[in-house]
Amino acid sequence: MQKMDIAKRLSQNPLLRPQDLKPSMAGMRIECLLNPGVFTYEGKLWLLLRVAEMPVQEFGKVSFPVYNADGRIEIRTFDKSDPALDFSDPRVIHYQGKDYLTTLSHLRLVCSDDGVRFYEPEGYAPIFGEGPLEAYGIEDCRVTRIGQTYHLTYTEVSSLGVGVGLMQTQDWKHFDRRGMIFPPHNKDCAIFEDKIGDKYYALHRPSSPQLGGNYIWLAESPDLIHWGNHRCIATTRPSLWDSARVGAGAAPIKTEDGWLEIYHGANSEHRYCLGALLLDLEDPSRVLARSEQPLVEPTAPYERTGFFGNVVFTNGHHVEGDTIYLYYGASDEVICGATLSISSILDTLKQTSYHGKNIL
Repeated sequence: MQKMDIAKRLSQNPLLRPQDLKPSMAGMRIECLLNPGVFTYEGKLWLLLRVAEMPVQEFGKVSFPVYNADGRIEIRTFDKSDPALDFSDPRVIHYQGKDYLTTLSHLRLVCSDDGVRFYEPEGYAPIFGEGPLEAYGIEDCRVTRIGQTYHLTYTEVSSLGVGVGLMQTQDWKHFDRRGMIFPPHNKDCAIFEDKIGDKYYALHRPSSPQLGGNYIWLAESPDLIHWGNHRCIATTRPSLWDSARVGAGAAPIKTEDGWLEIYHGANSEHRYCLGALLLDLEDPSRVLARSEQPLVEPTAPYERTGFFGNVVFTNGHHVEGDTIYLYYGASDEVICGATLSISSILDTLKQTSYHGKNIL
């Protein structure tokens, strides 16, 4: 089957590397920049980066950070020779039946006048995890603007599991933390930017390793806090590029043909690509079309090699007319940009056998 990657990558990629930012504290180094939320504010384009840090490593030791009961970062260190230690995965440490993350993530704001050159503005503090449900950090924030309020859905990580938290802000300096709105195990939550009827809608991804799988679900809410009427709208597909897991990207884009959602999918080899779903405008639980082939694949060198290679992953974009300015994490290490045409994506969907059917 012929490949179909229709993204136009920015020639300046990668736009941001770990060395472009300063660590949040002494003794730490930035290991990865990942998966930014995207929004406009005060005439600029902003990225809300996930910044993953880890301690500077000592020879023969494995060190990793967590928040302690006092809300302060605590460094834990183990000998590599300890037989109870498994650090074969660069993302997760297994020790005596318990899992820890090798890095601790927080959210960092950068802005740009041209969508290419980004910098950290003064007066906007990093956003760190708080409380026991965020003891392993906060990750992968989607940003939805409704009226004058920005709604931030992000991943809360702790030994208790992975769930979806919600923060709200109007000035990006003061945040109202609303708590966990989708309990473990759940992530990849994107809130629609328009109501449908009198309800808010969101995509989310509960995980069920024993029965079911990592699928995209739809939920509705009267107030953005209480969510119900959950329906599964997209499952993994055997032998295709999204055979192992799928998850939502940013808020769906409203088009005349339907809600256009750019989503990620991975196969059993952990190769992450991007594709599209088209949802009915009045009933977004109806999937009208779905990409049979990925729209964006990890083909560039900076997408194929890095902290965790063969990954393109997005949860943020900016739309102007027919153009999607897509910002994405590559190889779980650097931030990149690309453009896609909405009409071109819709054309690819109209050619699929799924078009016009309600299909998972």
